[in-house]
Amino acid sequence: MKFHRELYVGDSIRNSVLVKWKLKHHAGQLRVFVITLSNGTDQLEILHCAFLQQKFYKKFPPYIVGIAGSYGEALELLCRMAEDVYAKTGNCQLKEYFSRN
Repeated sequence: MKFHRELYVGDSIRNSVLVKWKLKHHAGQLRVFVITLSNGTDQLEILHCAFLQQKFYKKFPPYIVGIAGSYGEALELLCRMAEDVYAKTGNCQLKEYFSRN
């Protein structure tokens, strides 16, 4: 499991280092959502961390660009990401931006 070097973290996440460690070690967490690069044609996906315990994600670990304490907070982070990427590049190609940075 890889994390973006400038990881977006929601306000409700108190200890992001511990949350990242638990995600890497597949420890259960009830209130953690991750924003990942999509494997398909979509740009980003919001997943509850329980999905990451499936065999598929163990074999093909996701690239995580954000962590949040709720689905709503994950949506707010996504909006902030889109605004930041648009301000830096002039477009909203989030997947392309996070893949190369």
